[in-house]
Amino acid sequence: MRDGVGIKMTENRIGASNAGHTSRRRRDFCAIAALLLLVGLGALPSKSKAQSGAQGGASSPDWPTYAADLASTRYKAFDQIDASNFNKLEVAWRFKTDSYGPRPEYKLEGTPLEVGGVLYATVGTRRAVVALDAATGELLWMHSENEGERGEEAPRKLSGRGLAYWGGGSESRVLYITPGYRLVALDAKTGVPAKGFGENGVVDLKQGVVYGTGTQIDLVKGEIGLHATPIVAKDEVLIGSSFKEGSIPVTHNNSKGLVRAFDVRTGKLIWTFRTIPRPGEFGNDTWLNGSWATNGNTGVWTQMSVDEDLGIAYLPVEEPTGDYYAGHRPGNGLFGETLVAVDLKTGQRKWHYQLVHHGMWDMDISSAPVLADITVNGKMIKAVAQPTKQGILYVFDRVTGKPVWPIEEKPVAKGDVPGEWYSPTQPIPTKPQAYARNGVGVDDLIDFTPDLRNQALQLSEQFKIGSAFTPPVVHTDTLRGTLTLGTTAGGTNWPGGSYDPETHIFYVEACNACLMVMSLFKPKPEASDMNYVEGHIGQEELYVKGMPLIKPPYGTITAINLDTGEFVWQVPHGETPDVVRDNPALKGLTIPKTGQPFHAGTLVTKSLVIAGDPLVTTVPGKGRGGILHAYDKMTGKEVGGIYMPAPQSGSPMTYMLNGRQYIVLAISGGTYTGEYVAYRLPKE
Repeated sequence: MRDGVGIKMTENRIGASNAGHTSRRRRDFCAIAALLLLVGLGALPSKSKAQSGAQGGASSPDWPTYAADLASTRYKAFDQIDASNFNKLEVAWRFKTDSYGPRPEYKLEGTPLEVGGVLYATVGTRRAVVALDAATGELLWMHSENEGERGEEAPRKLSGRGLAYWGGGSESRVLYITPGYRLVALDAKTGVPAKGFGENGVVDLKQGVVYGTGTQIDLVKGEIGLHATPIVAKDEVLIGSSFKEGSIPVTHNNSKGLVRAFDVRTGKLIWTFRTIPRPGEFGNDTWLNGSWATNGNTGVWTQMSVDEDLGIAYLPVEEPTGDYYAGHRPGNGLFGETLVAVDLKTGQRKWHYQLVHHGMWDMDISSAPVLADITVNGKMIKAVAQPTKQGILYVFDRVTGKPVWPIEEKPVAKGDVPGEWYSPTQPIPTKPQAYARNGVGVDDLIDFTPDLRNQALQLSEQFKIGSAFTPPVVHTDTLRGTLTLGTTAGGTNWPGGSYDPETHIFYVEACNACLMVMSLFKPKPEASDMNYVEGHIGQEELYVKGMPLIKPPYGTITAINLDTGEFVWQVPHGETPDVVRDNPALKGLTIPKTGQPFHAGTLVTKSLVIAGDPLVTTVPGKGRGGILHAYDKMTGKEVGGIYMPAPQSGSPMTYMLNGRQYIVLAISGGTYTGEYVAYRLPKE
């Protein structure tokens, strides 16, 4: 339920002034303003030939969808920027986002799109949409909605992770989801709400969202939203759903998750896939004691992927309510934490595979499934590879859902929380091996010095430890909780992986030391109707003399050959944090590069894997900030690095324009507010 990270950041709250600002008068004003702006700026850069959907392609100069293409490969076969010149990159332009909302944003997670010389992005605390000249960063148009109370009540605020693009004939549109869960379609040339789409360019996505046995949620305060982007395939736009982050829900009978497809021209609903099946629907019998009727969540809060040729959409589903206590929903609970393949035209289930039975570890499927055509034992397979918080890569035949390598149902420990229901087994792949820590053992604890090791052992005695499927426990004076890795914030989160279709190598980031405590408390009746909720144990309590309780590497990038299921290489990612590098307890010791305990999306080109530091650190000779790293994609050797004034907070993308390659990424964090920065080589 949480696109979690090792360090929590507080979202800025949007003011409730100017409620009802989405009226026709407001839209007319936005349209006039956008047109006047275009008159002043002149014509937009010329568009490339419009295309239906947003497939893109490895050799296409554009980046038309969130993860480069509908397969979510985050790959471009560009070779202008390589190991020989990466360190020569210079800033082409930068775009600060401070003014696009009532206050600046410190958590800019977006990945822009670029089509035909225009870059589109979501920005600011009110999630405005901007179109920029992709060569200069000049603002071409802007669209913004002030949703008043509805925006104030939104469970997922800020600028989100981006938007979608569609081109059909002479038309082109960008589509995004407001914090208040409205789908807005804009003319890509002008930023004016698209004619003929919904009501004045808007579809109210809260309509049709229910709780309980089918009660419509409140259109203002009803809990549902989305940080992820829409995905456009053919003439459909697919929309997921997400809810409040955190493990103290007011009720287990929360809004129910769903995925819907709308006509990209008209905004009309085409189909709905309910992630909590109703009586008579497939999977309802996995919700024992009629618990489907009194539980919610189970959304798709991350990116989806689509195979247009097969006509299949791949839906990565999160956990039902709640994260660490599942006693209100006995049974395996389809389609919780399940990869579901549905027919693109109808939304009907074609196959599914549940990665976690009866989840109680917040192991939401947190990133896009990656589509890959591979060769295993001489056989061509259309595959789908799903990275996870567990640090496990699940690989399936994407046509049939059959695992490429055997997945075994292995026995797991049973807990003793009153009222809880436990699955006796969990599915564990035989290949590939786990690419990040999942679970905590004494061998994972810090061991820089004997003194630090002893302190870590003493601290760990306050907790239960074991595999990632070690159940949560009720907090007591002698047992404070279950210490865990590979759950809420571990492994791979929303940035996901990348895939090179030429070499069949999959590249995936992972937090290897995002330690969490699963500790259950009885809530006050006025706080929640759940039997147990997560108790707060601060992250600062999981540090030893200022350093993580877990030993390095804290963060990694792993290259996995999908033809064999074997690792090609694995390296620490991110500069060694200041709290380790400058720690008095380590004076005189040589500490190898540790990586950083956070998440950073990867970009893969013809020869490089590119990703930035996800945390603020001190860069020698430059001051506070981060480094954008380049690795040789075949060996993992670092071949370049350039200074950034803040860490990477959104995944990088690339495009070719006027014969020059650009790399653009979002940076923010600490005291540095959101900014998009574009890099390119100096002009010879």
